[in-house]
Amino acid sequence: MFQLDKTIISEEIFEKEFVCNLNACHGACCVDGDAGAPLDEEEIKIMAEIYPKVKPFLRPEGVKAIEEQGTHVVSDFGELETPLIDGKDCAYVIFDGKTALCGIEQAYNQGLVDWKKPVSCHLYPIRVKEYSDFAAVNYHKWHICSDACALGEELSVPVYKFVKEALIRKFGQQWYDELERVAEELK
Repeated sequence: MFQLDKTIISEEIFEKEFVCNLNACHGACCVDGDAGAPLDEEEIKIMAEIYPKVKPFLRPEGVKAIEEQGTHVVSDFGELETPLIDGKDCAYVIFDGKTALCGIEQAYNQGLVDWKKPVSCHLYPIRVKEYSDFAAVNYHKWHICSDACALGEELSVPVYKFVKEALIRKFGQQWYDELERVAEELK
């Protein structure tokens, strides 16, 4: 691990390779697991604001879950998350055939909202844990992403490069430029 500004970063983001392979996993990360996508305070305001524009993209069961639970929920551990449909699918998930996609991202792609999706989704397989004085930036290994790891290895794409846009979104261009400098030094 090493420190960059107010972040503590796992070297696994340089060592591990990853490229999402929707043809293999069909977006399982949006429908598997036992919790919604992590959110922060700023994101819950955005989600409430954009919901009317995102709603037409969502499945009826997603709309029902959001209208019953809200555009976000608070977990048993006090963490902000996206709501789930019957404790499974993210309420914002839609399907293209058997592939899960994000309804928020579809509205973004059509220019209806200017927010792509929760940054935790955009960053995956990186997870960021905020502490009072720093943020921990870690690689998260999940068995459902084994095909993404295999494709990343085949294409030689380290995790930090795969999530470049999301890291810049979260921490800024200057932070990412410094991260790349560190990556080069570690080679």
